[in-house]
Amino acid sequence: MDKRQSMVEGIKKRLYILLTSILLTIMAGASGYYAIFMGERSFIDCVYMTVISLTSVGYGEIVPVTGNPLAQIYTMGLLIFGMGIILYAISSFTAILIEGELSGMLRRNKMERKIRGLKRHYIVCGGGETGLPLIEEIVKNKEEAVLIDFDPDSAAHTQFRDSILYIRGDATDDQNLISAGIDHAAGIIISLPSDKDNLYITMTARMLNPKIRIISRMTNPKMRDKLIKAGADGVVSPNFIGALRMASEMLRPVTVSFLDTMLRSGDGTLRIHDIQITGDSHFTGKKIEDINLNKKYDLLLLGLKKGKDMIFNPSDETEIKEGMTLIVMGKSADISKAKNQIS
Repeated sequence: MDKRQSMVEGIKKRLYILLTSILLTIMAGASGYYAIFMGERSFIDCVYMTVISLTSVGYGEIVPVTGNPLAQIYTMGLLIFGMGIILYAISSFTAILIEGELSGMLRRNKMERKIRGLKRHYIVCGGGETGLPLIEEIVKNKEEAVLIDFDPDSAAHTQFRDSILYIRGDATDDQNLISAGIDHAAGIIISLPSDKDNLYITMTARMLNPKIRIISRMTNPKMRDKLIKAGADGVVSPNFIGALRMASEMLRPVTVSFLDTMLRSGDGTLRIHDIQITGDSHFTGKKIEDINLNKKYDLLLLGLKKGKDMIFNPSDETEIKEGMTLIVMGKSADISKAKNQIS
């Protein structure tokens, strides 16, 4: 049992103890009154008398305590000890609410139920400086994502606390991957700082879901072949990408500025994306012009991938076949609409 589960079980145990203590106090008080009056009063009257006494409501004596020394002594003892238990239970319950433990437990349970219902979502392992732009980009593309992060103060976890689903824990723990719904996920992005951890998660993810798309971060270039053999579909080196970006800033500043503007403009929804043609698509066997991407979806067709071949600016007469991938540019909402209707 991990730390989070232990905490949840601890909260549940505390709540059970508090509620049981209150119930036992009321039942013990009612039983005492019932015994003192030898059954002359109904048990429900005795329960009622106990409750109004402990809560200091003061509705009057439901059972005739005044004039009965034994009942009076019993009532005083009940008030002294019973109210102590009741007040302790109330203060403990209030502390749980104020500290956020109960609300946190309920929120986590709700989140876990939502994660279990996800299909074709994406998992991001690691929420540090690399994880933050990853999560941000996935969210902007209207895709569901689950973050697995051990550090609760990570940049991605802090910024997307109220809008992103997350598993707080170690991504190298198989159970956390399973809890994130890896068996139903479309892809997993592994962005931990340690190459060894990334390699282990890559192997584990491939075993848990043979069809999932895996993209892994790499620091040491020598790890590339190992990550590919372990099951990664793509390997990205932040240092290498950073070097290319710096060179592009020097040699192609206008082009870089255009791409940055496209990614970060206004509402930040303009994207270049791909749409895969599956066997269920009703456009299979038709021509590019039949999809009418520009007029119907306000998308610009940049190219397509056919097998291993990449075709730029394809002709409208090009036949659409299963397994083909269209590369388009447009707003995220329009791309999402096209993917749902075309693929």
